[in-house]
Amino acid sequence: MKKSHYIILMVFSLLTIQTGTISADTIRQMQYNLLYYTAGNESPDDCTDENNNLNQKDAAFKIIVKEVMPDILCVNEIGKTDAYANRILSNVLNTDGINYYGTLPAYSISGNRSIGNRLFYDTRKFAMKESAYLYTYTGGTIINLYKMYYKSQQLAQGDTAFITFIVWHLAAGSNEYNETTRTQQSHILTNYMESNPSVLCNNYVLSGDFNVYTSSEEAYDNLVNNPNYLVRFKDPINRSGDWNNNRQFADIFTQSTHTGAADCASNGGMDDRFDFILVSNKIMNGTNKVKCLPETYHAFGQDGNRFNGSIVSPANTAVSAQVAQALYTMSDHLPVVMDYTIDQTLGIEETTAQLPISITNPVGNTLEMTASLLFPDQLTFEIFTIDGKRLRQETVPFAAGPQHLSVEFPYKPAFYLLKITDGKGNTTVRKLVKM
Repeated sequence: MKKSHYIILMVFSLLTIQTGTISADTIRQMQYNLLYYTAGNESPDDCTDENNNLNQKDAAFKIIVKEVMPDILCVNEIGKTDAYANRILSNVLNTDGINYYGTLPAYSISGNRSIGNRLFYDTRKFAMKESAYLYTYTGGTIINLYKMYYKSQQLAQGDTAFITFIVWHLAAGSNEYNETTRTQQSHILTNYMESNPSVLCNNYVLSGDFNVYTSSEEAYDNLVNNPNYLVRFKDPINRSGDWNNNRQFADIFTQSTHTGAADCASNGGMDDRFDFILVSNKIMNGTNKVKCLPETYHAFGQDGNRFNGSIVSPANTAVSAQVAQALYTMSDHLPVVMDYTIDQTLGIEETTAQLPISITNPVGNTLEMTASLLFPDQLTFEIFTIDGKRLRQETVPFAAGPQHLSVEFPYKPAFYLLKITDGKGNTTVRKLVKM
């Protein structure tokens, strides 16, 4: 091997690239019904300062948040004035040295409706691009849409990932009127989505208290089986069925954390999957810079061992006794949590543009490339899985004329993508086959 070729190979092979530290960031969403985070005459008659005390709720909420550490926190049943959101920022989120959480307003909650939705977020990672809200039915219920952009390293060049977080709270109840109302609310959302595609940016997430009892209910079916694939949602864990009081879904129940006599909290124990995070097809498959991680989806504090029981009895095996008690104190719902990967390279596709580089393909345990440059240049090589996860990156100086490069390729047999970028930003993407 020529000395120059050996040096290039050693430079490429010895410098380590840690997967995830350069290529992607993992962000966490938590969806939570806060159970009337209000006070005084803004609360219903059965929720008092004794059985739904905000000081106690703040202390419990803080324990939960410190355990989960969400980057995006979507909530239902928070008082509609800014005072309640500011209270959560001061007493729960921005505490113990943390000062980076912000909030986005619930917007026009009208009439006698005292509660709404909010979004809290890590301001180091996200900012809002635009927002919208939809009225649903008499009483002032709102569906909130927040189009957020990720503060990527390439933000100054206009390169980032967008996600639209949609937060709603559908009508509660199991009678025909309640189901019809939920259906109407669902169609209000999907009709708006069809008419305003720019707000969605193909990456959209719907979370909230759905109050549905089965996946066959029309309100839910309209989301996951919508004839328009552009507004169709995916259940990341693919757990359709008749959820209500069905033991086979005990591991994903989110309501109720309480048993015993009725007070502010609903009782009856864990027997319903009311709280959801649904995602767009783009996020499910990671084809537009954002990919959900279904294996991380869970009802926080749910160990599957409490069918019709409370979150604290029997002893909880998913979280500590302190956290379980905090979940009991805070709400009659459990939060739902899921992680996402945000990566500028997700969804990369093979291009037809060519740089003067030939590649031996299929690939064995080494990737063989020859560049024939007219002038000296630096070439950046990036190797991705076929779904866009970056495995390796390195920049190598090349002299003018033919020059060979051998790169170790210690990956399992599969399809891969190789992206090559020259010093002027010209790129080519080649599909590789590892035999």
